[in-house]
Amino acid sequence: MSLNNSQYDTLIRQYNARQFHNQHLLDERIQEVYGKCPRLTEIDNEISSISVASAKQLLSDDGAEDSSVLSSLKEQLAALRLEKQNLIVSLGYPADYLEPVYTCKDCKDTGYIGNERCHCFVQAAIDLVYTQSNVKDILAKENFSNFSYAYYSKEQINPTTGLSAYDTVKKAVADCKSFIEHFDTSFENLFFYGATGVGKTFLSNCVAKELLDKGHSVIYFTAFQLFDIFEKDTFQKDAAASAAGQNIFDCDLLIIDDLGTELANSFTASRLFLCLNERMLRQKSTLISTNLSIDQLADVYSERICSRIFSSYTMIKLFGDDIRLKKKLH
Repeated sequence: MSLNNSQYDTLIRQYNARQFHNQHLLDERIQEVYGKCPRLTEIDNEISSISVASAKQLLSDDGAEDSSVLSSLKEQLAALRLEKQNLIVSLGYPADYLEPVYTCKDCKDTGYIGNERCHCFVQAAIDLVYTQSNVKDILAKENFSNFSYAYYSKEQINPTTGLSAYDTVKKAVADCKSFIEHFDTSFENLFFYGATGVGKTFLSNCVAKELLDKGHSVIYFTAFQLFDIFEKDTFQKDAAASAAGQNIFDCDLLIIDDLGTELANSFTASRLFLCLNERMLRQKSTLISTNLSIDQLADVYSERICSRIFSSYTMIKLFGDDIRLKKKLH
């Protein structure tokens, strides 16, 4: 993820604020728990004294005798730490309630693991550059926990598959969950198609939410937004668009929503092929949703684009009533 100095400084300030907030939270917990049990302070003092004694013992030259004393000190430390944990639990708190608090346990809220940027930093950079914070608000509502099969009819049958709208979406959800489960070990792509309002975008958001929660970088664009970036990069030599274009190729999952709503022409077709092909070469997954039928897709885009999609994507067709309309009526 390419960032300018100002953007990088903004992210570092966010991480500093996160560390300060979590330390403040831990301090409040310590004050709360220790206020209820003075024995905890006594235990800390005893642990401190024994730790100092252990350090002195390690620096001495008394051989076997020291080894016996050191072993005894370690046993005392273990007993005190166990007593402390039991006291915390007895007060009704989790055993790890007084452990350091981290928003990201992998990097301990530093943004880095060694010299490498943590997955949380990568996604924070994506959110900053693409102002995707609103996407996270949407994902809080549109996820598998809130997915409802009630909007899909068991009577509407697809004559091609023989499956009802209900059975079709159940299979689609199963395919999505398999995609998520094998995301780290198997390179796959998803292609959702069907009429307006049958749940394609909702299902895309479900996938995005699960992968974000697992620490993967996800970029979401409508087709219009995607091609707008490519256009600015190509014709206006826009530096931000150029950096964005590179990130589009590198993120773990690229979601292209509403393909076909953009003004299709030779430029958009060539850019789409470049995007899909480059991501395939890099083994980076892509999820596409469209209202176009398979025949319409072939008419709008080139044969080589359709060939790429048909051969490399799991094709998932949804059908049924317009869910958005149903929600408005209810």
